[in-house]
Amino acid sequence: MANTYTQLYIQLVFAVKHRNTLIERRWKEELHRYITGIVENCGHKLLRIHAMPDHIHILIGYHPDQSIASLVKVIKMSSNHFINEQRLSSQQFAWQKGYGAFSYSRSQVPLVARYIEQQEQHHAGKNFRQEYLGILNKAGVPYEPRYLFDFFE
Repeated sequence: MANTYTQLYIQLVFAVKHRNTLIERRWKEELHRYITGIVENCGHKLLRIHAMPDHIHILIGYHPDQSIASLVKVIKMSSNHFINEQRLSSQQFAWQKGYGAFSYSRSQVPLVARYIEQQEQHHAGKNFRQEYLGILNKAGVPYEPRYLFDFFE
């Protein structure tokens, strides 16, 4: 697009189906590389990614040629297929329906990137449900609790 300029930063958050703890430390870097390839092949820039055993955070420099919903669909479908085809998980792997997408200004990117990098420490004192509700509330996103991810505690 001629004369079209954007500066968009989006954090994507989604969970493993039923919040199963299937993402293992031994292959999570391989998953990170695979998802990085998906994001970059779609024309976006991956800024930070970190998978926990039951969910993932992805921070991207977003290019508006593709809808966020379409990007998330491609990431989930492709990575789901990759994990199962490579037999990385000991069980059948699937991502849960739904996702969170949160926008940030350029000045917030280093803070969000650091937050994503420090997921291990962050979750030492807070579970995913608490974290996700905190992100929604901080962003001022109205939500219906019954439509949130399945939280099994």
